This record gives sequence, structure tokens and C-alpha cells, in this order.
Amino acid sequence: MNARVEEPKSAEPVDVVVTTPAAPAKKKRSGGRIALMLLVPAALLGGGAYFYLTGGRYIDTDNAYVQQSKVSISSDVSGRIASVAVANNQMVQAGDVLFTVDPEPYRIALSQADAALATARVNVEQLRVGLAVARAKLDAANATLEIRQKDWDRNSALQTQGVTAESSLDDARLALQAAQSNVALEQQDVANATAALGGNPDIATDEHPAVRAAMAARDTAARNLEKTTILAPAAGIVSQVDSLNVGQFVATGSTIATLVETEVTWVEANFKETQLTGLAAGMPVEVTVDAYPGLALTGHVDSIGAATGAEFALIPAQNATGNWVKVVQRIPVRIVLDGEVGANLRAGMSAAVKVDTQPEGAAS
Repeated sequence: MNARVEEPKSAEPVDVVVTTPAAPAKKKRSGGRIALMLLVPAALLGGGAYFYLTGGRYIDTDNAYVQQSKVSISSDVSGRIASVAVANNQMVQAGDVLFTVDPEPYRIALSQADAALATARVNVEQLRVGLAVARAKLDAANATLEIRQKDWDRNSALQTQGVTAESSLDDARLALQAAQSNVALEQQDVANATAALGGNPDIATDEHPAVRAAMAARDTAARNLEKTTILAPAAGIVSQVDSLNVGQFVATGSTIATLVETEVTWVEANFKETQLTGLAAGMPVEVTVDAYPGLALTGHVDSIGAATGAEFALIPAQNATGNWVKVVQRIPVRIVLDGEVGANLRAGMSAAVKVDTQPEGAAS
């Protein structure tokens, strides 16, 4: 039995509609993004121009320290401390009393010097009297010599005439010789008295060498008495006086305190030797102190050191050896601060400096 296969009916055509999704709306670029894209190149260009124009203009270092003059306080005379008028780290002015040494021994020495001076003046007056006496004796001796000379002349004439004996002539001769010797002795006395007055009979009393020596001794004694009061030589801060006590014995010249002068302050900057090519005195400097970040100081280069710091060391480095290694040396540069400097600065504070090697108005 043959099977009948029916062919399927053809389907009717169907219209297919393909829907394409709509494209998303194009977003507008934000103004901030555009500004950022413009600022970055501008910043890079500006920074490059700045470094191109200012490259090598500024020389800086942070190896710098505040400096102030330090004076060692000592006594010009020895003795025991009678009083202490200051405390440690106290601010003082020039002429303020720091401490005193017992003045009594020096007051006694001054009295002795006054007495010695008075004695020297009396001695000069006695020398004047001695000169006057010597001159009077010389005058008397000359008068006696004149008489003896006349007697000798008379006896000599009589003996020539045969009137007088030879013995009478001998007596007259001896008397004349004695008178001549006496005159010579008196002349020597006058010379000695004149020499005792410094060779000048009319010399003023205070110009006599003995009196001048006594006056010098008296001045020394007066100075020593004055030096028993130790004064501040300048304005500043006195320190290291904790061990200074009443009754303590101090020797002449021994350091017993230190005065840091605050009126004169400068900065010592240690630049590398390779930085000194464009550095010269007078260039403006900006200074910042680590202790006071907000304190802006200005100054100028005052001078450049004569040698490296190693040259001033107690034991300079010996480079003539086989294990020598080259190390960049540093030269101290003194920087003077302009204007009034705050009293808060202390010697030894760390600082940083920046030198402008091409200040405005300077020739390029």
C-alpha cells in the first residue's frame, strides 16, 4: 500500500521589522576637564621657563648657624669673691656689676702707694736743699782758694826778694794746694746733687723720675682697687655663673663666666667649595632659622672665609697618604643680617640661607 505524503503548504510571507536601538546621546565635555587639560601644559611650560631663567641663580645651604660674640669674663685681680650681682642666663647691659672681689687688701695697697708718693716728693725737696748746700760750700771753697792764692803770690814775691824764709813759702804752698783740693771736692758734690735732680736743678717735683715711679705705682694700686668690681663689657646674656659663690677664691685671668653679646648677630654658612664660583661679597641673602619657621630674615654676604674649616682644625687632615679619598670641602661665609634682629636668636641655632647671585638691577 503506497503511502501518500502530503506536501506542506507554503506559508504566507511575513513581514519582518528589525528595530535598530537608538544611539546614546553625545555627552558634552565639562568645563573643568578642559581647564585641567589646559592648565597642565601651562604649568609645565611655566615651570620649565622659571627653572630656565633662574637656574643657577640661587645658591643655598642648610649648613649654617647663628653666631654671636662670646666674651670670657675674668678678674684682673685675685682675691675672694665678696658679692655676686647676677644670675645665670640673665640679661645685662654694658657697665652692669657682675660680681666683686674683696677690696680691702687693695685699699691698703693704695694707702701704701700714696705714702710712697708723698715720701718721693719729700726726697726731691731734700735733694734741692742738698744742691743748695753743695753750692754754698763750693762758694766758700772758692773764696778760701782766692785767699790762699793771694797769700802764695805774696810769699813767693817776698822769697824772691830774700825777705822771707823758704819755710814760710812752703806753708803758703801747702795751704794753696789744700784750698784747690777742697774746691775740686765741692764741685763734685754740686755735680752729684745736680745728677740726683735728674740733671736739671730746675726740674718740677712731679717730673722727677723717683716721683714719676711712685705715681705709676699709685696709679696701679688705684686701678687694682677699681678692678675689684667686675663690670659687663657689653650688653648681652651672662651664663656659666652657677659655680660662682661668695667666698670663693679667684685667680687673676681665670675664666669664671661667659657673656654672649646679643647686639651683634650674624650667620656663618658653610658652603661647598663647588658653590663659590658665583658667590661674592654684597649679594643679598634670605635666612630662615629652624627654631622660628615664620621668622623671615634678610642680610648680605659680608665676607668669604680665607680657608676651609679643616684648615683651622687642631689636627688638620693629612691627605698625603695612600688611602686618600676626595671629599668636597666647605668654606665658611659670614652673612650679616640687615635691620633689627630679634632678641630671641641664640648663638649656635641652625639656619638655612639662600643667596641671590643675580639681584635685581645687577648687571647680568
